[in-house]
Amino acid sequence: MLAALLLAPLFVAAPADVTADWPGWLGPERDGRAAGFAETVDWTAAPTERWRVEVGTGYGSPLVAGERVYLHARQGGDEVLWRLDAATGETVWRRAWAAPFEAQPGGERHGAGPKASPLLADGRVFTHGITGTLRAWDAESGEPLWSREPAARFAPGRPNWGTSGSPAFAPNTGPHGAVILHMGNDDAGALTAFDARTGETIWELIGDGASYSSPVVTTLEGVRQVVVWTHEAVLGVDAATGKELWRSPLPHVGGDQNMPTPTIHDGTVIVGAENRGVRALRPEKGANGWTVEQLWHTEAASLDMSTGVISGGVLYGFSHLRSGQLFAMDPATGELLWSTRGREGDNATLLAVPSADGEAGRVLALRDDGTLVVLAARGAETEILASHRVAAGDTWAPAAPLPGGLLVKDLDTLRRLSFPAE
Repeated sequence: MLAALLLAPLFVAAPADVTADWPGWLGPERDGRAAGFAETVDWTAAPTERWRVEVGTGYGSPLVAGERVYLHARQGGDEVLWRLDAATGETVWRRAWAAPFEAQPGGERHGAGPKASPLLADGRVFTHGITGTLRAWDAESGEPLWSREPAARFAPGRPNWGTSGSPAFAPNTGPHGAVILHMGNDDAGALTAFDARTGETIWELIGDGASYSSPVVTTLEGVRQVVVWTHEAVLGVDAATGKELWRSPLPHVGGDQNMPTPTIHDGTVIVGAENRGVRALRPEKGANGWTVEQLWHTEAASLDMSTGVISGGVLYGFSHLRSGQLFAMDPATGELLWSTRGREGDNATLLAVPSADGEAGRVLALRDDGTLVVLAARGAETEILASHRVAAGDTWAPAAPLPGGLLVKDLDTLRRLSFPAE
């Protein structure tokens, strides 16, 4: 019932020796925009597999930093952090630690994680394990640096089906930048800023329980803030101090979980909720404090586990209605512009690839059945250009772009796919 596709970092400040090309879930600014090394690829041509490696289970995004690939996975009773050579797939180092976990009823088919994507920032890799432990590792050597367990007051330290929220990075919070993470269980938790170098707490906002969504670091109304969807509401929190700025109630209801990552676009926060449609919120700062206006709400599409991306000023997503369908929506009005017929699966993760020649960009949708769907992102005139079978199935982990292609993870295998140049 739950997958961890809701994850990672923003505005990553990496040292000169680690260029963070794809530093976590949804890329360097957590918007799913694969720019800089993917525009000249012919995504309609059939890909070639360059290598594949058995890495273990889990839903975390691969990370790409130059010729380095990092992946957080599970093998048996251990969680594992891999560093692989991007050119060959060969193991540079592997670190493993015991992480016993028993999936709760309703979540068995999604296994024992990890369900969060790791984060690459400031020369470190940060992993958020299935039981809620945050760990920091040296990105070059793989040596462990520090770890933080969920506070005893939040026992068992995770939501019912295990943690899936991925850490974000705020470079201007604290002396060394901060790793932002919402720790806790369904009933109570704390959005926390940890010093990236030391793991010490810079600030925490105690209150709402943790959901399966992930925080986003952004600027709204000129204020740098963390936008996070908790078990109870969508919040804006001052990134420097941890002070709550605004709140819009959107609670977990029954079995309907709070999972997708909020999409930030043109001063609005777009949130899609399982069986609760899609809505746009506009936080505004006034003389008497912050207010939040709901600009629109539609039930023409609804997001279960999939996070939307913006391409050409249009919101693209994967709705779980009609047994799964891709859609395009006007982010200013909520009008449904385009959709597929449905019956396409349980989930898809999306990437927006801008065009280098001014033509329509591409949206890449990796469905959970192992199919990569390539869209020409033209709003109401969107069309499917190609579909590629890139794995046998169980592709719940998001794909990561790298020069000339993609990293795709299925149940327990990571493979590098290359596409020809346009």
